[in-house]
Amino acid sequence: MRIVRRSLRGRKMKIAFQGAFGANSDMACRVVYPKCETVPCPDFDDAFQAVASGKADLAMIPVENSVAGRVADVHHLLPEGKLHIIGEHYQPIEHHLLGVKGATLKDIKRVESHVQALAQCRKWLKKHGIKPVIHDDTAGAAADIGKRGDKTVAAIASGLAGKIYGLKSLATGIADGAGNTTRFLILSRQAREAKPGSDCITTLVFTVRSVPAALYKALGGFATNGCNITKLESYLAEGNFTAAQFYLDVEGHPKDRSLRLALEELAFFAHEVKILGIYPAHPFRRQ
Repeated sequence: MRIVRRSLRGRKMKIAFQGAFGANSDMACRVVYPKCETVPCPDFDDAFQAVASGKADLAMIPVENSVAGRVADVHHLLPEGKLHIIGEHYQPIEHHLLGVKGATLKDIKRVESHVQALAQCRKWLKKHGIKPVIHDDTAGAAADIGKRGDKTVAAIASGLAGKIYGLKSLATGIADGAGNTTRFLILSRQAREAKPGSDCITTLVFTVRSVPAALYKALGGFATNGCNITKLESYLAEGNFTAAQFYLDVEGHPKDRSLRLALEELAFFAHEVKILGIYPAHPFRRQ
């Protein structure tokens, strides 16, 4: 996947991410945009706002992990954030158990990290009798552990975080599932659409009308027109228990005949259909 990496009016481009320097999101930014300045943000909403306000040009936001599933909160922010998805990135995740200098694996009684990282290493931690403690983010946990200097407490974070905060890797590759990978979406204030007929993904959200079999009928057009849905999730919006909002990824471009017809049928049975982005499919999808 080739994504434009250029300075805007002579200044260095900035890309926002949730977490502290050394977070897995920071690593993803550096892989896709090695010449950009990464901008750490306390939470996902702040990362969205950094782009919306012009503080950053882009944002790198995780949406799902192959071990722990979807990332909470992001699906609510995507349709509300008024940003456009311009790309995706699949980042292999290698979790390190990071301790202070002089500590050993046997010393560790408690580990701090983001809830997603803890979930991805749940079985390993249980096997070693280490108590998980939720922290705001992986790299932030590493920074705190480094300041504390307690040999009985470790952090689960990236190797990059270990180098930044002067920690020792006591164990690596501790995720419960093989091939631990996180999918990220790249967001921008300006839409940047892939070309019709290209290998691309269209992401949209919609709410079905309150009629019998509405979802079945709304999705029927994708099947009859041969459109491959790669992701479909539902979640409650605005505290409403009767009308769920759906997030959908589908292969193809809305101007391609097959997807155009499928979307026309979707619109007949749904309302508030909103396309969030039309962007190149990452090569990881073809592996």
